[in-house]
Amino acid sequence: MQIAHSQNEKEVIVQSDFLSGLRAYASEETALDMESCDDAVHFLYPERLIENATKFVSGFGGATLYAIKANPNPSLIKLFWDAGIRRFETASIREIEMLSAMLPEAEIYFMHPVKSRRAIARAYELGVRNFAFDCAEELRKIEEETGHADDLRLFLRLHMEQTDALHPLNDKFGVPMQEAPLVLQRMAGFGHKLGVTFHVGSQCMDPTAYRTALAKVRAIVDQAGVELDAVDVGGGFPVFYPGMEPAPLETYFGQINAALEEFGFSDLDIMCEPGRALVANAGTVAVRVEMRKSNRLYLNDGTYGALFDAGISKWPYPLEVISGQGVEVKGEGAKFKFYGPTCDSLDVMEGPFELPDSIEEGDWILFHHLGAYGFAMQTKFNGFYSDTVVSIEAPKAR
Repeated sequence: MQIAHSQNEKEVIVQSDFLSGLRAYASEETALDMESCDDAVHFLYPERLIENATKFVSGFGGATLYAIKANPNPSLIKLFWDAGIRRFETASIREIEMLSAMLPEAEIYFMHPVKSRRAIARAYELGVRNFAFDCAEELRKIEEETGHADDLRLFLRLHMEQTDALHPLNDKFGVPMQEAPLVLQRMAGFGHKLGVTFHVGSQCMDPTAYRTALAKVRAIVDQAGVELDAVDVGGGFPVFYPGMEPAPLETYFGQINAALEEFGFSDLDIMCEPGRALVANAGTVAVRVEMRKSNRLYLNDGTYGALFDAGISKWPYPLEVISGQGVEVKGEGAKFKFYGPTCDSLDVMEGPFELPDSIEEGDWILFHHLGAYGFAMQTKFNGFYSDTVVSIEAPKAR
């Protein structure tokens, strides 16, 4: 491991044993000093990534599929592989091709319910055998584009009510409950291995939502008169944000495992698809103040970049301010509105965001718990985006 020093003698680790390929530093302040970056800076915390992966691998009763849409950084994905995650949930052929090249032994699940015919054929060519769908038309596409293969495992995506999720996902996908038994019977008639999958909604705050969903799965399977090979309980596992204090993950695992036993599914291949819960608290995005106009702050990143959820979804994040000289800024708070760097007037984050009233041009705002859907959501609109991702080896306790 090589060591370098900045001019003020802050230690920086140039090569990390945890996240190979990323420059690694002892602290966020050191990283901002050494990187001297004009764009936003993305921080990853390897110890938290390992801790999160370990919780799922050892605590969940089945297999963990990392939903790579949450953060597709290659170093992060390789770390999860080293931590014992062997299955990955994908939504596009580009994700599949990336994983196939990076981790040839990974078991890939193509779980987007609506896929192009070319993507289905290419995925099958690359060895993918697990596909999701939510209607008979998509099932027909899968069968035709795989040459009516007899080695598929197909997951029927079920529609679930999501009243306990802070970000519901039930309007777009999912076969209605009354139609599901007939679709399952059709699947069984063609000799496919049968699975069902559902999603209780992103940031689900009620652990019993999984039990409710599994009870509905039991009723559907009984009505269809078929045998399942697998049950995928999806994602939705919540993390802490200001104003949101979910129950511990162990409570969710307990509810799921008890329900699987109660409804006779515990002997099946059980899996889950965490994304946010694996990476949210293991990442931070630092954005710089380019201009202050009263209570309006103009930043070098925004809703077309890593701060999409802060602006469009109005997602709250723990915030911290570091001065341009690398010192944490504290003091009496004030409420601010943020503007992103693009010329688009939609590039705005209403907040209000409470920060020290002394904040000024050149200061950095750290959006903590933004390891999920920050790096992944940024576009290149107007030429504003960041490729700078570094590892922090000794993050502060939060």
